[in-house]
Amino acid sequence: MRALRIWVIVLVVLAALFVAADRVAVNIAESQAEDRVKVPGAEIGSTDISIKGFPFLTQVAGSELDEVDVRITGIETRAAGRTLRISTMNAELRDVRLTDGFSGATAARATGTAVISYEDLTKAASDGVAVEYGGKGKVKVTGTVDVLGRPISRSVLSTVTLVDGHTVRVRADKVPGEGIPGLEKLVREKTDFEREVGGLPSGLKLERIQPTAGGLEISVSGTEVRLAG
Repeated sequence: MRALRIWVIVLVVLAALFVAADRVAVNIAESQAEDRVKVPGAEIGSTDISIKGFPFLTQVAGSELDEVDVRITGIETRAAGRTLRISTMNAELRDVRLTDGFSGATAARATGTAVISYEDLTKAASDGVAVEYGGKGKVKVTGTVDVLGRPISRSVLSTVTLVDGHTVRVRADKVPGEGIPGLEKLVREKTDFEREVGGLPSGLKLERIQPTAGGLEISVSGTEVRLAG
């Protein structure tokens, strides 16, 4: 009986050591992966990676991870001379294959959410235009135009849509003209705009967009999504 107790204690200690070693290995891998994440054609601010599943060491031995959660803050790209910044992007990666001597990673499938803040959307809009949440799934766009030397400011409620799966379109539902010839056209030239969303990891596509109080929320998904390498 004493010998059995000793063996039980030994097994418990070994199991604890294995768990500790496994968690240490996960922390090291997460830290190294965060430094390796790259997005072609874009600059990124910071990256946070969380590797799920246990045990980690056996997953690495098979060169495939069950689940990896990724959060990227500050993805900046340029299109048509304008910078559009994705404030944050959270993605859940599934069946992640480790390649190129563990320097690359490709997920069989991924889903997530990208957020463009109204501050960043304002910076991407035309000069002198401000964008904020307008309530009920709309955005409020304010711009000033010059009519016969007199500045006229207008705020409009606008609908935001995705075009061709990669472009954000902001278009006013209605522009009050107040009988001034050409005013609506001038205001729309300021408040209506389109901006291409780049900087997403290869394989991710934009699915849906929804204005919320916290910014434009864009649902993303994809297959064969490459994050590192």
